[in-house]
Amino acid sequence: MAVPSVARLPPREIPGMNPVEAARWYFDQAAARLDLSQNMRKLLLTPKREIKVQIALEMDNGEIGTFLGYRVQHDSARGPFKGGLRYHPEVDGDEVVTLAQLMTWKTAVVNIPYGGAKGGIAVDGSLLSRRELESITRVFVDEIHDSIGPNKDIPAPDMGTNAQVMAWFANQYEKYHGFNPGCVTGKPLELHGSEGREEATGRGVVTIAQQLYKRRGKPLAGSTVAIQGFGNVGTYAARFFHEAGAKVVAVTDVTGGTKNAGGLDVWALIDWGAAKTPLAQFPGGEPITNEELLSAEVDLLVPAALGGVLTANNAEHVRAGMILEAANHPIHPEADEIFNRREILVVPDILANAGGVTVSYFEWVQNQQHFKWELSRVRQELDRILIDSFDKVWTLATEKKVPLRTAAYIIGIGRVGRATVLGGI
Repeated sequence: MAVPSVARLPPREIPGMNPVEAARWYFDQAAARLDLSQNMRKLLLTPKREIKVQIALEMDNGEIGTFLGYRVQHDSARGPFKGGLRYHPEVDGDEVVTLAQLMTWKTAVVNIPYGGAKGGIAVDGSLLSRRELESITRVFVDEIHDSIGPNKDIPAPDMGTNAQVMAWFANQYEKYHGFNPGCVTGKPLELHGSEGREEATGRGVVTIAQQLYKRRGKPLAGSTVAIQGFGNVGTYAARFFHEAGAKVVAVTDVTGGTKNAGGLDVWALIDWGAAKTPLAQFPGGEPITNEELLSAEVDLLVPAALGGVLTANNAEHVRAGMILEAANHPIHPEADEIFNRREILVVPDILANAGGVTVSYFEWVQNQQHFKWELSRVRQELDRILIDSFDKVWTLATEKKVPLRTAAYIIGIGRVGRATVLGGI
């Protein structure tokens, strides 16, 4: 099938933007198409609630550690707030507001009954002991437990957090509110987590990629893929790309990475990464830097690490024909304009990495119903939702002659806007 053609406009000068300004830029492109009034734009962009708390605890060395914790609840017109909890030294109010907005549009794009939220603590979790990590989590819950819950706001793992952190989080919450497994998602299976949750984002990335290749009339099998980021998302994406017959030819993490034009041995690479050995030392490939990976000559580029890695400075060097945003906000608006001009097809984050929040929804549903699904059902339902969502975005992009990102925002913002109007103020 034909690729959606984008109406060609004169090049626009876009000044350097911070994350909040970039999110607003993408929002405004869709809002203009929807003909939203300035009052409606302000209503949809303004968070319902912003929480900032002090987290103080005794460190292992006897000193008092003081950290800042955030929870931004952006919109609840379509259901409870939903969003991840990240532990990273660069967490701040602006970043959390931006990611909360993205969650609002993301849950609406895949049409699950949530609004958007995000949270985090400004800390490098890798420098904390296990006791300190548990303590900082429990103190954070102490500070925000009245504002969250299975029918209010449901956190989930994100960068620097995992199933164990969610287990501590749920346990501390239940000390105040009793048995409530649906208060968080991404929990261990033993504490009522869902089959398929850990793999969900990476699997969803490949499901979306399969639909992208199908629409372009090309087989995914045999195509070449480069993945920046080899954490949970990148690892599972590499596995499922390999199982689909694609050749993963380059992978990097924060330390650098490895490449092999004939295709990396993905299973051996996963084992190598699990052993915490630098990817650049992997014996089945040659060393490669993160910048070299972004400019690798491949069919599909998958940024699956931090945001903001593709900018006006390196966008012209990208040689991939397609980009699938497995990370949140990996492309600056300036770079996005360059990719549109160069006709490099970009699948936006609010669709491409929505597999995680979709299976979080399944986990929440199971907790609410006290009924467990098998892995086969989780995967089947995930594929159904993502394929349907991709088809709607592709169709709208084709009809309106807009990029896939703008089409996804039009769908997400439109659904939230209609729910807001119907629900009343």
